[in-house]
Amino acid sequence: MADTEDNVSIPGLNSLLQMDPYLKSYQKDFERRYGLLGKQLAALEEREGGIDQFTRAYETFGVQRRHDNSLVFFEWAPAAEALFLAGDFNGWDKFSHRYTKQPFGKWELVIPAKADGSPGLEHGSKLKVVVHTENGERLYRISPWAKYVTQQENARVYDWVHWDPPEPYTPVHKRPDKPRSLRIYECHVGIASPEGKVASYSNFTANVLPRIKDLGYNCIQMMAVMEHAYYASFGYQITSFFAASSRYGTPEDLKRLIDAAHALGIVVLLDMVHSHASKNTEDGLNRFDGSDSCFFHAPPRGQHSLWDSRLFNYSSWEVLRFLLSNLRWWMEEYRFDGFRFDGITSMLYHHHGIAVGFSGDYSEYFGLQVDEDSLVYLMLANHILHTLYPTCITIAEDVSGMPALCRGVEEGGLGFDYRLAMAVPDKWIQILKEFKDEDWDIGNIIHTLINRRYGEKCIAYSESHDQALVGDKTLAFWLMDKEMYTNMSSLVPMTAVIDRGIQLHKMIRLLTHALGGEGYLNFIGNEFGHPEWLDFPREGNNQSYHYARRQFDLLEAAKHLRYVQLYAFDRHMNLTEDAYGWLAAPPAYVSTKHEEDKVIVFERAKVVFIFNFHPTRSYQDYTVAVEVSGKYTIKLDSDDVQFGGHGRLDHHTEFFTKPQDFNGRSNVMQVYIPCRAALVLVNDEIDYSY
Repeated sequence: MADTEDNVSIPGLNSLLQMDPYLKSYQKDFERRYGLLGKQLAALEEREGGIDQFTRAYETFGVQRRHDNSLVFFEWAPAAEALFLAGDFNGWDKFSHRYTKQPFGKWELVIPAKADGSPGLEHGSKLKVVVHTENGERLYRISPWAKYVTQQENARVYDWVHWDPPEPYTPVHKRPDKPRSLRIYECHVGIASPEGKVASYSNFTANVLPRIKDLGYNCIQMMAVMEHAYYASFGYQITSFFAASSRYGTPEDLKRLIDAAHALGIVVLLDMVHSHASKNTEDGLNRFDGSDSCFFHAPPRGQHSLWDSRLFNYSSWEVLRFLLSNLRWWMEEYRFDGFRFDGITSMLYHHHGIAVGFSGDYSEYFGLQVDEDSLVYLMLANHILHTLYPTCITIAEDVSGMPALCRGVEEGGLGFDYRLAMAVPDKWIQILKEFKDEDWDIGNIIHTLINRRYGEKCIAYSESHDQALVGDKTLAFWLMDKEMYTNMSSLVPMTAVIDRGIQLHKMIRLLTHALGGEGYLNFIGNEFGHPEWLDFPREGNNQSYHYARRQFDLLEAAKHLRYVQLYAFDRHMNLTEDAYGWLAAPPAYVSTKHEEDKVIVFERAKVVFIFNFHPTRSYQDYTVAVEVSGKYTIKLDSDDVQFGGHGRLDHHTEFFTKPQDFNGRSNVMQVYIPCRAALVLVNDEIDYSY
C-alpha cells in the first residue's frame, strides 16, 4: 500500500479501467483516494502498531476490569476541564472519584478492587461521567464506550449500566461459511411478534429463527440493534454505539440469538449507522466534552439539516479509532458476520444527496462535491474488515450510483461486497400507482432490473422496510388494500382484486429475485403479504403498538387464509434458488420482452424463467428461446394451487427443444403460459451443481 498521494500505483486499477473505460478520465481521482488510504494505513502502523491494535480500543476505553479486579475508566474528552465518575457505588458523589488527565485529551481513573478481592463496582451498577467544562458547566454524560444502557419507564434519558456478568454467554457454534447466493431476511426484533409490545431477542431466537430457516433464507439483516433513544426512528438516531438495545433484552440474549442463527447455518448482518449520530447530549455523543465538536465537525458542517443529527469528523484520529473499533466490537463481542452500512450517500458527498438528482454523469462522483474524508474512511473500514475477517460481508446503501463502490480497495474501489438496488422497489411502487396492468412497460421493467454496474454485485428487492413504513404501502397493500381484511379466505372463491394481488405479488418477487441482482432481500412479514404497514408508537398514533408488530398468527391460527399460500411460494422460490444457484451466476440473458403479449423470457444459471404478465391472455404454444437443447420440466409454477394459483399446468409435462435460431438463442420449445403466471424450467440433462 502506498504511503504518499503522489504517483500512486494501484495494483488492480487497470482491470477496473478496462472494465469501464469511461473511468479513465478520473484516474487521478482514484490515485489520490488510494494514496490517502495508504497514508492512513502507514500512520496506523507507525503510531499504533497496525490495524489490529488500533481497532481494539474497546479493550482500553470505557471501563475495563483488570486481572486483579481493579477497574480502569478511560475516556477521550479533549475540551473538558475535569472529569469525575459518579454512580451507585459512591452514592452519586460528584467529586470523590476524579479522572487523571493524560496526553492527547485522554482521561483515566482507577478504582481498586474491594478488600475481599471483588471488583470495585458490582455488575448492574449505574454510572455517569461528570464533565466539567472551561465555561464552568457541569455535564452528566454516558461514556461513548458504554456496553449497556437502559431506560426506566417514563424516563427521558438512558442510564449507563456497568455490564460485567459473572457468567457471560460463550458462543458454541462457528460462523457459517460465506453464502455464494445471499438470501437476506431483513428484520426488526421489536416488531417480530403478533403481540402489541416490544418483542425480545429471546422471542426472536425461539419463534422467528426457525421460520427464517424454513423459508430458505441464509442471512439475517438486523435493523435497529445499536441503541437509539427514540424507538420510532427505526434505529437511525444512535445514542450508544457500543450498546445493543436494551429494549429487547440483555447483551447475552443477543449473543444467544446470533449463536443460534449460526447453528442453523444463517449469517447475521448488523445495520451499521456510521453516517450520523443522534444530537442527544445527556445520553448521546453530542457535546460529550462540552464542545460542539469532539466526535463531530463543528457546525454547520457537523449538522445534517434533513436528519437533525450530528455528522462525524472522519479526519479525526480519535474518531477513526472510535468508529473502526466499533466495527471490530460487533464482530468480536457479538460475532456478527458483516454490516449493512446505512446512509452511504450522505457520507460520500458534502451535499449529502439533499435536493440532488443523480443523473449518472460521472462528473457527479468526482471533484469537490465528494467528501474524501468520508470516502477514505469507508475504504479503510472495508479494507480492515475484509483483511481481519475474510468471510465478512458489507453492503452499501447508496442511491447515487458511485462507480467502484463494490470493487476492492486494491483496484481503487471502496471495497463493499454488495450495494442495494434501490431503484427496483421504487419502480414497482411507481408501476402499481400509475399504470393499468395492460399498460405496463415490459422493456422499462427489464431495464430497471438489469441496469446495474457490471462487476459490482447488487442486492435486489421488491420492497424493504422503507416501503413498509407509514407514508407508503407494502406491495400487498398496493395490490389488495382493504380487501385483505375480508377476502383472504381460501374457503371461498377469490375476488378479482385478491386474484390479481396474489398472482402479481408472487410474480413481482420471482422476477426481482431471478433478474435483479446477485443477492435478494425480503423484509420480515412481507413474504406472506403482511396486511398492514409499519408504524411505531408515537404521539401521532397515541403510542399505539397496533402496527408495530408482525402478524405471524395469520399463518398459524388460520391455515385457510391465503397468506399461507404466499408464504409457501416464497419458501419454494428460495429453495429452488438454493438448488440451482442463479444469484451466484452471471447476469441473465433476456431473450423475450414482448410489449403486447406482456411476456418475459430469460435464462440464468441455465435455468429458464417465463413470465406472462398479461391480465387475461394465456398462450397455448408460445415459442420460448433457449440456448441448451434437451428436455425441460417445471420446477416452480406460480399458478400452482398450493401457492394460490389456478392449477392450469400439468407438472408432468415435458418440453422438448428443437434447433432453431430465435431471439439470439440456438433452440426453441413450445410452452403453455397461462395469464398472470410465472414458470421456472430446468433441463434434466444438465448438471446444475455449483
